[in-house]
Amino acid sequence: MGILDQYIRNDEEKARVDRVEELAERFAERAARHDREGSFPFENFADLREAGYLKLTVPKAYGGDEISLYELVQVQERLGRGDGSTALAVGWHVGQVLHLRTSRKWPEALFAEFCRSVVEDGAMINTFASEAASGSPSRGGKPETTAVRADGGWRITGRKTFSTLSPILDRFVVSAYLPEEDQVAEFLVRRSEQTAIVETWDTLGMRGTGSHDVVLSGAWTEADMRIAGQGEDDGGGWLLHIPACYVGIAIAARDFALDFARTYRPNHLAEPIATLPAVRQMIGEIEVELRTARSLLYAAADRWDREPMANRPSLKTELGLAKYVATNSAIRIVDLAMRIVGGASLSRKLPLERYYRDVRAGLHNPPMDSTVLQMLAAGALSERSNR
Repeated sequence: MGILDQYIRNDEEKARVDRVEELAERFAERAARHDREGSFPFENFADLREAGYLKLTVPKAYGGDEISLYELVQVQERLGRGDGSTALAVGWHVGQVLHLRTSRKWPEALFAEFCRSVVEDGAMINTFASEAASGSPSRGGKPETTAVRADGGWRITGRKTFSTLSPILDRFVVSAYLPEEDQVAEFLVRRSEQTAIVETWDTLGMRGTGSHDVVLSGAWTEADMRIAGQGEDDGGGWLLHIPACYVGIAIAARDFALDFARTYRPNHLAEPIATLPAVRQMIGEIEVELRTARSLLYAAADRWDREPMANRPSLKTELGLAKYVATNSAIRIVDLAMRIVGGASLSRKLPLERYYRDVRAGLHNPPMDSTVLQMLAAGALSERSNR
């Protein structure tokens, strides 16, 4: 049994990940080109739609598969092994549908209509909250985007950054400040002539996520498209789609290094470099990092699935720890894989340098390392000494 199969619990999960594995292999063949061009992989998303991936987290009542967080981690990990950009991008969609399913933060009629659009038309969703001046929304910055009441609805004006999936979405959620109420709210906005994409996404890694700027110039949305946000706090478990993706990239790097070590034999050696103690040492270190990260990741997902809704907010530190360890371990694994392969790992003809660039993006996805460390510190300091 390969390492990827260690957390498969039944035949249904095995069949699902096998289907996703086929997609991942197809995406891996396209990944280098999209990375080189910085282009959005529209064909990957057509394949995801055809395969039913977009509806995995949609409730069964609306035609979806209603998979658990644990199962979402399984498929995201596999997809990340094929193409990190595609996995991270689609993860925001399937993750947020899971979040909406559990938190019920949207009015049920609106959520039901959207879910049917996902199932029938391949609709997708993401929330655009980041801005150049306010930084990451996870750090609490107030958006400069504003929403002004108009007859029968709202006019929204502003510019959003890091708008992943922007090339393909026909609707999205934006956060905006309401001057007349002195508060921030979310709005569902449909793409129109008042919403423009400015192709700014030209980055070191994750180059195929289509995370361009979106400019809203008085974009209109109806009054009932203001999302009340009155749902329950689900602890943010859906964000585990992020570390699952980076672990998948790390597994791809690990597998490449293993194949290389098994087959590469310099002319001064009688056997491949896999026999060298120094190489075996680095392989062992990779396994420690990978197995530790996956153990925490799957344990956190499983616990979130099993916990009653009321208890899920208390899991935020555990979920954050899983992301922290997985992301930093993924960076370490790719680094070790490159050390095993040596100077050839820098070649753009090999995928390792792309893995190296892609995994670093995880440091800038929520929750940030500093936030997790502060949560852990606060928890430790709140404990009362038994002495």
